[in-house]
Amino acid sequence: MSKFPIIVFEGIEGSGKTTHINFVYKYFNKKNKKFIKFREPGGSKNSEKIRKILLNKNSNFNNKTDLLLMLGSRSENIEKIIKKNYKKKIIIIDRFTDSTIAYQHYGMGIDIKIIKSINHFLLNKISPDFTFLNVVNKKNLISRLKNRKNKNRYDNFNFKFYNRVQKGFLKLVNKKKYMIIDSNKPILYNKMMILKKIDQLIK
Repeated sequence: MSKFPIIVFEGIEGSGKTTHINFVYKYFNKKNKKFIKFREPGGSKNSEKIRKILLNKNSNFNNKTDLLLMLGSRSENIEKIIKKNYKKKIIIIDRFTDSTIAYQHYGMGIDIKIIKSINHFLLNKISPDFTFLNVVNKKNLISRLKNRKNKNRYDNFNFKFYNRVQKGFLKLVNKKKYMIIDSNKPILYNKMMILKKIDQLIK
């Protein structure tokens, strides 16, 4: 594996993904590592504009439009962030290609072949080196979303939707390139597990 891998954090809303990314962000800063971090949707300047439209609580897009906006955001990130930093810096991504399949296929029912085809077209042989998949149980999911202050459109689906998406994520797991993080466990335990794996990835 490259000393500058692409590391992705995946998971549904309330799965602890952002908390775990922040552990890595602080760790890399402390170690003076060369890295870049961005989120999807969002990331580059144009992608953040797309994110505002896509996640606005007043937006009411059909599922196909959701998919195309997500992929449009990704296209901008690939050209303006990933390609410029590939093999030069560690790249940390808050959601990536698996999210599109989990949400838009398993959650919304869009043909997986279409999603994979467009992702393949956009990525052109670039792929994540390792993925941390964050999972959460129903009780903690509901509690965390209830207490979330700044909710967006994707924070307001019902549990059945999130359950379909999380099961979809689990179907995508490749044991060699994935680690499942149980965010129902104590935060410090997960921090230790993640940073231990991070050290193995970048040594």
